Amino acid sequence: MHLAYIALGANLADPVAQITAALAALRDLPQSRLLRASSLYRTAPVGIHGQPDFINAVAAVETTLAPQALLAALFAVEGQFGRRRDFHHAPRTLDLDLLLYDDAILDTPELTLPHPRMHLRAFVLAPLLEIAPDCRIPGRGLAAAWLPAVSMQQIKRLAP
Repeated sequence: MHLAYIALGANLADPVAQITAALAALRDLPQSRLLRASSLYRTAPVGIHGQPDFINAVAAVETTLAPQALLAALFAVEGQFGRRRDFHHAPRTLDLDLLLYDDAILDTPELTLPHPRMHLRAFVLAPLLEIAPDCRIPGRGLAAAWLPAVSMQQIKRLAP
């Protein structure tokens, strides 16, 4: 079994409902088991203006799928939620990013592990550290060590 962390984000079509439903969909991933899910967080879009705020979360999944097969399964879930990729940083009904897969370091045209910008995003670090406070990012060290770098990014944990 492999341990993977998945970031979830949405800013269209009732984002709270989208993320809640997406977490339920992660329970149905083939050859996988949802272990934990963070609280939901409201965040301002990073590098984008004129879009609604995002709702974000992170989930821990145990899987026997290879990284590329897990990514394909995540893309299939995005498709079920009507995800379109009209342009870079487009608003989205659902975004699922494979952040970590065990301690794998991978760089292919389809997949980079660990996710190349995860350490620069409060909307990834805060929910990740909620469910995995001792998490290490391969090649970068403790995830918690990166919190000062994102301290100016707006993020608010939603009440359960």
